[in-house]
Amino acid sequence: MAHRVYGELMRYAHDLKTERKMHLQEGRKAQQYLDMCWKQMDNSKKKFERECREAEKAQQSYERLDNDTNATKADVEKAKQQLNLRTHMADENKNEYAAQLQNFNGEQHKHFYVVIPQIYKQLQEMDERRTIKLSECYRGFADSERKVIPIISKCLEGMILAAKSVDERRDSQMVVDSFKSGFEPPGDFPFEDYSQHIYRTISDGTISASKQESGKMDAKTTVGKAKGKLWLFGKKPKGPALEDFSHLPPEQRRKKLQQRIDELNRELQKESDQKDALNKMKDVYEKNPQMGDPGSLQPKLAETMNNIDRLRMEIHKNEAWLSEVEGKTGGRGDRRHSSDINHLVTQGRESPEGSYTDDANQEVRGPPQQHGHHSEFDDEFEDDDPLPAIGHCKAIYPFDGHNEGTLAMKEGEVLYIIEEDKGDGWTRARRQNGEEGYVPTSYIDVTLEKNSKGAVTYI
Repeated sequence: MAHRVYGELMRYAHDLKTERKMHLQEGRKAQQYLDMCWKQMDNSKKKFERECREAEKAQQSYERLDNDTNATKADVEKAKQQLNLRTHMADENKNEYAAQLQNFNGEQHKHFYVVIPQIYKQLQEMDERRTIKLSECYRGFADSERKVIPIISKCLEGMILAAKSVDERRDSQMVVDSFKSGFEPPGDFPFEDYSQHIYRTISDGTISASKQESGKMDAKTTVGKAKGKLWLFGKKPKGPALEDFSHLPPEQRRKKLQQRIDELNRELQKESDQKDALNKMKDVYEKNPQMGDPGSLQPKLAETMNNIDRLRMEIHKNEAWLSEVEGKTGGRGDRRHSSDINHLVTQGRESPEGSYTDDANQEVRGPPQQHGHHSEFDDEFEDDDPLPAIGHCKAIYPFDGHNEGTLAMKEGEVLYIIEEDKGDGWTRARRQNGEEGYVPTSYIDVTLEKNSKGAVTYI
């Protein structure tokens, strides 16, 4: 429709506009020529009228001198010559006026009966062609719509079938499989008997034995294990993104590592294919030196071999991490009911930011938020109140922000500062639409509010 209907209509409208402009110019030229003929006729008429008046004056002067007895014969002869001259000029202007009048009448008749009707006829024909073209475009528009309607109907039917085939159980299970953490629920806390110092004569088979066993548990170690656990209904523990994805839950870490291994294997296959192609080309050059120098391929071969070695090391390193994750995941169920309760953690004693001990003053907080990448699972359940702005900044240079956790910005853009640079060269900022991320501190001009919480320096 855009090419056959709209585009053709726009081109035809442009041609019509050009043609109409040409016809109007022809009409203006014909009118200008008729005006010029009228001016020439009018000038000849005025000149003829003027010469007639001069001839009439010369005749009156001649008659007066001829009747005057005191006038000399020379004066009368001179007046007679002047009369003859004026009469002759009047006759010439009369003939010129008659010719110009006849020419103007002819041109006027031609203008109103030939030229202008022809121009109007051309304009009428042009408008008729425009009407025909519009009807063709409307018909083409209708045909295009008629051809598209079955496709749209088929798409709508497909949408209806797809909507009917929605399986909420399967979809929710896919979400669970995609975001499940792999953490095991914590085990039961043992009973801690603080009365063992009172009842010292009780036998070893009493409940105090369990107290002695439980006394071996290191409370700090127990609650310390809670750091990094995923707590969906509180604040998420954020931290820098690590190369081995150890900041992610086990299941998410396993998926990320497997995805990276697959990508590295694909890159390794490409490099291997390139190495084989270079070796074949080198063999051809060695057998046919006129086709090329085999030594020119050596730098590229060396680079390819280095890439292959690097990719193999990366794959081996990630496979080791993957084996570690799979081993921990497989053995966690066996260790769940082990007597070593030092590795068990309770979510109930865990604070949203990390974990804490029985003493409120010895609370173990989670690591401060740093710049880096966070898991998609954390971002999915982020519903905390936004951090207050402690200032604003203006972008001195543009920043692409391709990496996860960063915020793209344009030169001159004004952002809110919600967290200062901690010495790592990154400042956390927020747009007016609520989008947050880290930007390079050297790319912005920061202005902190004096009364804002956390404002220390002023730039």
